[in-house]
Amino acid sequence: MRQDRATSKDVARLAGVSRTTVSFVLNERQDVLISEATRRRVRAAAIELGYHPHEPARQLAGGASRTLGLVMHQAPEQVAVDALLAETLRGLATVARGSGFRVLVETMAPGPDGYTDLLQSRQVDGLVISGPRADDVVLRDPASAALPIVLQGTLSEAVVPSVDVDNHAGARDAVEHLISLGHRQVACITNAPLAYTAAADRVEGYRAALREAGLTADATLLAEGDFDAASGHRAMAQLLARGRHFSAVFVASDTVAVGAIAALRQAGLEVPGDVSVVGFDDVPLAAFFDPPLTTIHLPAFELGATAGQVLVDRVRGGAVASQTTLATTLVVRASTSPYRAGTRRPIPTPQGAPEVPAASPTAHGDARSRRDGRP
Repeated sequence: MRQDRATSKDVARLAGVSRTTVSFVLNERQDVLISEATRRRVRAAAIELGYHPHEPARQLAGGASRTLGLVMHQAPEQVAVDALLAETLRGLATVARGSGFRVLVETMAPGPDGYTDLLQSRQVDGLVISGPRADDVVLRDPASAALPIVLQGTLSEAVVPSVDVDNHAGARDAVEHLISLGHRQVACITNAPLAYTAAADRVEGYRAALREAGLTADATLLAEGDFDAASGHRAMAQLLARGRHFSAVFVASDTVAVGAIAALRQAGLEVPGDVSVVGFDDVPLAAFFDPPLTTIHLPAFELGATAGQVLVDRVRGGAVASQTTLATTLVVRASTSPYRAGTRRPIPTPQGAPEVPAASPTAHGDARSRRDGRP
């Protein structure tokens, strides 16, 4: 009976190390700090299991593929509705082409080992990892520090350089705008599950704005989105079902905001007449929503281009900054208006709407943020 061929995962399990470490050892990477005892243990496990690394991977170890990888750390259906991907990819590809590289795009479902195989295959000279999650262990593994990887996002204790926007400051600006219009009951719908660090940072910015205004963050006014408009519709239905009054909502993604606005209208509420809405991202269609969406502008092209340049420099052995943060700006359109006491209809409770517990993320700490002036 044919026996399945051993994999690097089998070697890692037997040797008691990560798959990344197995790759480094068996591809004879001497630039990575791995003890000789660990190297011997990995080699012994490989021999015992009869495992041999793929030969083309060895040949590419010198960085000859002339390809940079963009890994979207999400499910394919979530990437398909990413309205900023085109601009981010255009920025990355512009820098890559100018430096003699092409770009490979991969979607990886959430999971700590989602892109390990791509790292080990050496099909690319370097990777931009987009959409970091708090449960990512590979990017915290000291053995990954020498890899040509750039994180498009922020992850505490990451051992690789990162490029990101100031999610905390952007969210704070969004909520401060609503507070400046007189709103005191401000709800929040996240852009993604709170395991994604950008989602958690935006929630912390929302809370910080409320704190600074002397307002209390109400856990029942927080609901989770999940990248797409349908999740925004569900989240808004949940908020309405809880029966707590709010006159404004910060939705931490323009795409999610589309669904949230649809749910408000289905409940008989007007935007901004009954509920003001602020989004985040400033996707190309945001100015053409009904009503045009007040939102936080994220410089998508610059984000991709900056991540690409840092990665090219890293692939070529140059020194790079450990963290690069781009500013966001508030764009005021027609989806927000001043609060007028006594003129707003009460929030209805939809019949049969599903009720779920309010989201309660762990605190991510105070961001050290830089803020732009508002137009």
